[in-house]
Amino acid sequence: MNVAEFLSPALWLNPAAGPLYVQLRKRLESGIESGFLAPDTLLPPEREIAALTDTSRVTVRKAIADLVDKGIVVQKQGSGSYIAPRQSRVQQSLSRLTSFTEDMARRGLTSESRWLERGLFLPTPEEVMALGLAAQDRVARLERVRTIDGQPMAIERASLSTSILPDPASVERSLYATLTARGHRPVRAVQRISAANLAKRDADLLHVPVGAAGLRIERISYLGSGAVVEFTRSIYRGDAYDFAAELQIGPEDEGQNA
Repeated sequence: MNVAEFLSPALWLNPAAGPLYVQLRKRLESGIESGFLAPDTLLPPEREIAALTDTSRVTVRKAIADLVDKGIVVQKQGSGSYIAPRQSRVQQSLSRLTSFTEDMARRGLTSESRWLERGLFLPTPEEVMALGLAAQDRVARLERVRTIDGQPMAIERASLSTSILPDPASVERSLYATLTARGHRPVRAVQRISAANLAKRDADLLHVPVGAAGLRIERISYLGSGAVVEFTRSIYRGDAYDFAAELQIGPEDEGQNA
């Protein structure tokens, strides 16, 4: 089947199935999801799609605009509309306490950071509670976009006591490497994961549509003494990141099933 045959109205157009642009968008989307319309390929021009589908260019333009809003199609000035590249997924284990940099290095991936904020600030009530600070204390705050091979994957917002990190500017790539050098490497952490729909700022930073699915990660890590090391809130792209955990049956459960 070629593109002209795939877009033939006889295969998908139903006068009773709603607006034409929605039906066309769904047809194009099905071709993208199935792989018929491959990533990084150029869509036919609007006028050609209109002729093939027996619809108006306004209908085609609205259908493609919806796909652009969903991040499925990318428009390049002076070049046309392309199927967005397929985002490879990254899997991280929940059974190991590692930094983003360390985790990506083990996979042979190049991780980088784009700093958004790095300095000393007055703490928020949330930071005071999580880190055990006094209201007049200052907090070291690090906010950055984490990328893999140039692709934004996560937004990381870390807060630490100045007794742990007095100079936030000393963190260049890996926060855990800096903490290890200072003798403050965490040994355990409590982590909560929840679903999130990304607001505009976070969506723009991660290059995804507003409202796209994301994973909100909140972590509090500790030293062996029980002292809090860091309070980190991160947003991961839901279309590119998986968290995996190994589960084992406990001895008490084995006894019940004997």
